[in-house]
Amino acid sequence: MAAPVEKKVTAATAGTYVGSTALLAGLEAVQDHQELVGWMPSALAPFVLALVPAAITFVSGWVAKHTPRAL
Repeated sequence: MAAPVEKKVTAATAGTYVGSTALLAGLEAVQDHQELVGWMPSALAPFVLALVPAAITFVSGWVAKHTPRAL
């Protein structure tokens, strides 16, 4: 039988999904407003924008409580 998924993993997964969706929606909204992200070099922009979901994942995992394991 597979072990249950920890709450930290579930929270991080949900946080990443929501964060990625929000980031993509934001990018779609500012697509015609290049001045909002135009200050970044185009080669650097994907790496900087990828930090948003990564930060949300980190914070979600940090805040979620650890699931106790039975020994």
